[in-house]
Amino acid sequence: MSVAVAPAGADPALEVADLDFSYSGKPILKQVGFSVAQGGFAVLLGPNGAGKTTLFSLITRLYDRRVGTIRVGGCDVRDLSTAALGQMGVVFQQPTLDLDLTVRQNLAYHAALHGMSTRTARRQADEQVERLGLGDHLRRRVRELSGGQRRRVEIARGLLHRPRLLLLDEPTVGLDVASRRGIVEHAHRLSHDDGVAVLWATHLIDEVHATDQVIVLDRGCVRADGGVADIQAATGTATIADAFDVLTEAGHA
Repeated sequence: MSVAVAPAGADPALEVADLDFSYSGKPILKQVGFSVAQGGFAVLLGPNGAGKTTLFSLITRLYDRRVGTIRVGGCDVRDLSTAALGQMGVVFQQPTLDLDLTVRQNLAYHAALHGMSTRTARRQADEQVERLGLGDHLRRRVRELSGGQRRRVEIARGLLHRPRLLLLDEPTVGLDVASRRGIVEHAHRLSHDDGVAVLWATHLIDEVHATDQVIVLDRGCVRADGGVADIQAATGTATIADAFDVLTEAGHA
């Protein structure tokens, strides 16, 4: 079963079309296509092994062998990779902070990679850590922080260069309930208040908000793409959890 509901809104910050990817002859992604509007919050919802991390690796060009098109802000990630990658911030599933550096040092290093001046980098770092409740931790080494605080530092790092698209791959894995909730809410505020397009990959149904665009990915295929209410109506279900079960069970039939 496949449900497609075209999202309304501004021009897409992210466009994926006819995307295929195989590894060692095994298809991992099959004809994947969707778009995320500027300022939109899209949840890439799928079970473990659905292909979410592979998709993120293709968008960020960690992987490149593929058939299909990926554009960020209208720039193809293969043909105009510098322009495309410069418009996105990324929080990977596996932590990538240097544990022996302070929060400020981690942020300064990332800013330098983007060619930001020291003054601009410091201003942006101060702004982001304050918004994330980390203002008192700038001089602390990352290894001294909790898991939730480290994730917040990674989000701040991904926003330093003011991207139009923020990718988060299972960003709440291993966090306690309060930390999870705080990070989910902050990401939604970025979308709503700052106009940042967010693609949030998760297998956790409770991280979906009623106003989100939901892209259900299962076994490498997009089973549904649209608003929560539209997907529920199309599947004849009362909750997004029930709709997810219907869509993924149909994919396994």
